[in-house]
Amino acid sequence: MQLGLVGLGKMGGNMRERLRNAGHTVVGYDRNPELSDVDSMVELVDRLDGPRTVWVMVPAGGPTQHVIEQLATLLKPGDIVVDGGNSRWTDDQRHAKQLHARGIGFVDAGVSGGVWGLQNGYALMVGGEKECVDHLKPIFHALKPDGPYGYVHAGKVGAGHFAKMVHNGIEYAMMQAYAEGWELLEKADSVDNVREVFRSWQEGTVIRSWLLDLAVDALDEDEHLEKLRGYAEDSGEGRWTVEAAIDHAVPLPAITAALFARFASRQDDSPQMKMIAALRNQFGGHAVESAQKD
Repeated sequence: MQLGLVGLGKMGGNMRERLRNAGHTVVGYDRNPELSDVDSMVELVDRLDGPRTVWVMVPAGGPTQHVIEQLATLLKPGDIVVDGGNSRWTDDQRHAKQLHARGIGFVDAGVSGGVWGLQNGYALMVGGEKECVDHLKPIFHALKPDGPYGYVHAGKVGAGHFAKMVHNGIEYAMMQAYAEGWELLEKADSVDNVREVFRSWQEGTVIRSWLLDLAVDALDEDEHLEKLRGYAEDSGEGRWTVEAAIDHAVPLPAITAALFARFASRQDDSPQMKMIAALRNQFGGHAVESAQKD
């Protein structure tokens, strides 16, 4: 199957490679000419046979809106646009309406897998009309992990990004719990080897997880996380999750507390946030801030 891919950063570039490894034809465009297969989105669209599918992997908000506005003028009725970035679900509804007016289909795809997706596959949460989603199944099945799980048609337009938003909210709370436990162990005089305590949890315990494995990897690189500043950004989905909880009158105390803890990290050098920053760097390649030396 042919696919146009706009945005070839940490995830988009690896997705292009995984799809090509599965036998699909991918034409990629990025503002960085060293990453691009073509010089422009016009050339990208011209290189694809109809009906075309173009997958957008650029930052949410203005950049995504700009790309979709361009594609709306370049694509033809029957073509499909997929937004695989971390857009807010309410933006999906606006984009779908904008494209539908021109006869162009729209699918939103929440994508999880970070920098490990090329090797392990990407979990995909998809929203959109069944006809569009079914047409794209060869692409989804090439991107998802091997085995029966890792892909879901979550519902109508917006459902994919809403599901990914909730996924990231849960991720906030899980990372916060590991971070709090790590700080408490570090403070206890009786515990001599916190890193090995974390490692011992990797097998046979109810809290074992990929995040725990990544925490151990981070501690192997920097046993007491002394090289990191206790500062962690939030990428937007945590805030949107809490806002959606308010709209639906659903109590989310753990996720809300985890979001507020990240805000607190910007005021003080929080030990817990060193672990959060280390985990975000391990699974997603997110930037970290180095600790300042006197």
